[in-house]
This record gives sequence, C-alpha cells and structure tokens, in this order.
Amino acid sequence: MRFFADLIIAGFPPPKDRKLGKGGVGLDIGTATLAVSSLKKVALFNLAEEVKDLAKVIRLAQRRMDRSKRAMTPGNYHENGTVKKGRKEWQFSNRYRKQRAKLRELNRKQAAIRKLSHRRLANTLLPLGDAYFIETMYFKALQKKAKETKISEKTGKVARKKRFGKTIGHRAPSMFVSILEKKAKSLGGSFKRVNTQTFKASQYCHVRDDFTKKPLSERWHVIDADTMVQRDLYSAFLLMNANSLGTKAKRDTCVKIFPLFKSLHDQEINTIKKEKRKILNSGITL
Repeated sequence: MRFFADLIIAGFPPPKDRKLGKGGVGLDIGTATLAVSSLKKVALFNLAEEVKDLAKVIRLAQRRMDRSKRAMTPGNYHENGTVKKGRKEWQFSNRYRKQRAKLRELNRKQAAIRKLSHRRLANTLLPLGDAYFIETMYFKALQKKAKETKISEKTGKVARKKRFGKTIGHRAPSMFVSILEKKAKSLGGSFKRVNTQTFKASQYCHVRDDFTKKPLSERWHVIDADTMVQRDLYSAFLLMNANSLGTKAKRDTCVKIFPLFKSLHDQEINTIKKEKRKILNSGITL
C-alpha cells in the first residue's frame, strides 16, 4: 500500500533581496547553449548541463521498451522494421510495464532538474543588467524533421532528416527564456525580443558595417587578421547594443564598447580552456 501527503503552505515566500544591475545584456540562445554579453561579464553556458546523464539513461530505457514491444508483437512491423499503418493491438510484457514506470519517473526527475538548473542560471544573470535583448527564436520549427530529401556530399547516401528535436526536448531553451523574462520583469527590468530577420546578429560586422552569411559550421567571426571572436558571444555583443526598436545594432556604441568586450571575451575563452569545460557547438578546442 502507498500513502501520499500533500503539503500546502499559504502566504508569500520571503524576499531574497535580488536586484538587477545596470546596462544592457545581450543573449544569444541556441538549442543547447547560451551566450551572454554585458558590461560586467561575457560568458558561455550549456543549458541544463545536469540533465545530460539522465538523458543517456532515458535513451537506454526507451531502447529496451522498443525491443520488448517488437518481440511481443512482431506482426505490427514490416520486414524493414517500420510500423504498419492502421489499427493495431499491442501486447506488453511485465518487464515492459516495469520499464515504462521507470521511464516516467526518469522523465519526472529530468523535468525537475532542468527547471531548477534554468532558475539557477537565470539568477546568475540578473545582476548583469536591467535591459535584456534576445533574438526571436522559433524552437517548435527546429524540432520538426526536414521536409526535403538531400544527399550527403560526404557519404553519397540520403541525409538524415532529423534536426534538433531531442536536444530541445532535453535542454528546453524556450523554458529558460520564459523564466528569465519573468524574473527580470518582476524586478523592474525590460526584456525585448528583437527581429531576427532584420537584426541578423550572426551576419553583421560592426567594423566593416556589412552583412556576410556564414554556415553553421563556422563558429568564429573574423574581423581582421589580428582579431577573431567566438561567433555566439559576438552575436550577444551586438544584441547588447541594439537600438530602441530592436531592428539593428548601434554601430557607434559597438565601436566604443568593443575593446571592453574583447577583453572580457578573451578572459572567458581562457577560463573555459583552463577549466576544460566542453561548450557544445562553440568551436573552442580544449
């Protein structure tokens, strides 16, 4: 027998005396990482880093369940392993049911850890400024499979249509944005989403004052022969200096603040290398 207790506490939680800093904060968020630029700090983070171990356990549990289901009802599959269309009846073994209950508990733990991790990261960003700028991202679209069938140039085979569904499911970048926005606004700050199509943070260069489209594999922005900055951090720097409409970066401000940004940028890159932190899709070699 199981007994459950539900504790309900009325009233308001005690204040934690959190305060916002002063100035703009640029946020360049990806499917698994976050780049931050401000007058106080420049930083790169992996989103919900603590869930990576549970993600592996969940993946293995799902494979066990799939093997069990195929063994119990082989008639529901074609010879190539794909599921037949139409109405089907499934038979589940006792091991499958136990594994399913275990998977539900793993997903519950992962959701709790992910939310706690997002809140902790959001709290560390609050003292950096009081005006947050971030590009509008449509994560739902990134979860979907690609519609076009393409041939891989390396292998000559049909390229996989999978995109970022699993990564977004585990890291939940949209949830982090919502948590940070709520915290910043509750303390009197502003949170503005700039237009991705007009701002083009990943393409603009404030020195040359032009736009150059770069492939996703190119993780460093080369300004000149002697100056090279990490792509995501530079995008966050441009967002930090967005105009009031959020349509483009203020070039004069970028020129004025860039030496400070470059100094903080180099400190962060050196710290990441020294601590041997692996930042996903950053291009930083340890």
